[in-house]
Amino acid sequence: MITRKPNDAATTAHERLFPGHVSALAMTDPELIEYFDNFAFDEVLRHTGDLDERTRLMTQLAAMIAVGAVAEFRVMLGAALTIGVTPVQAKEIVYQAVPYAGMARVFDFLHATNDVLIGRGVELPLEGHSTTNPDTRMEQGLVVQKRIVGEKAVDAMYANAPADEQHIQRFLSGNCFGDHYTRTGLDVPTRELLTFAMLAALGGADTQVKGHVMANLNVGNTRATLLAVLTGLLPFIGYPRTLNALAAVDAAAPTTKKDKA
Repeated sequence: MITRKPNDAATTAHERLFPGHVSALAMTDPELIEYFDNFAFDEVLRHTGDLDERTRLMTQLAAMIAVGAVAEFRVMLGAALTIGVTPVQAKEIVYQAVPYAGMARVFDFLHATNDVLIGRGVELPLEGHSTTNPDTRMEQGLVVQKRIVGEKAVDAMYANAPADEQHIQRFLSGNCFGDHYTRTGLDVPTRELLTFAMLAALGGADTQVKGHVMANLNVGNTRATLLAVLTGLLPFIGYPRTLNALAAVDAAAPTTKKDKA
């Protein structure tokens, strides 16, 4: 019987993220693990150079929350902590997911994160990172929302919403942006990359993906960075959702003739 195992580059990358770990699936499903690891931990990584390793791991964790992959999240969170993602950053990824994936889905990931952190000797709760309170969240949220989405776009959202939907617009400003985007622990450009990763992974959120491509560009992230995020997500969220998100990138940030050359 031929022994199947990942190539040297994939093995090295895997060992860096999961030192000393022996995959049970490598024993039961060696062919799949061989070509998955070669793809995810070698071939894909050659095309994510516009993303540093920690940010790549953080966007992958965000996507795993969106698809509901608790077991894989636990494993990848351990890898992220191993290569330098901090406990604060880990928590903020989970908190950032609440307005996009919903608390019903995030609940299990919050407990999983707590379990992993406690297992590594991290004392909880961590120091607070909220910068708003019930009296300031709406005003400060609207400021950051207009910075990210664009002042004209936000004003149009309020102007175009029927009277019986105005509360949803206020929720977006005060809760989504006021409670979450104003937090410290992660900067706004990183939060936007996480949001983009979550929306791409969710599926069925094409309008929101396109909106957050524009938001990423507004806060300084580039087409190249967004493509690197999608490339890193591909092995974990599959081709359909990746290609849908890629179409949103192409629509909002088209390549130029120079880029194509």
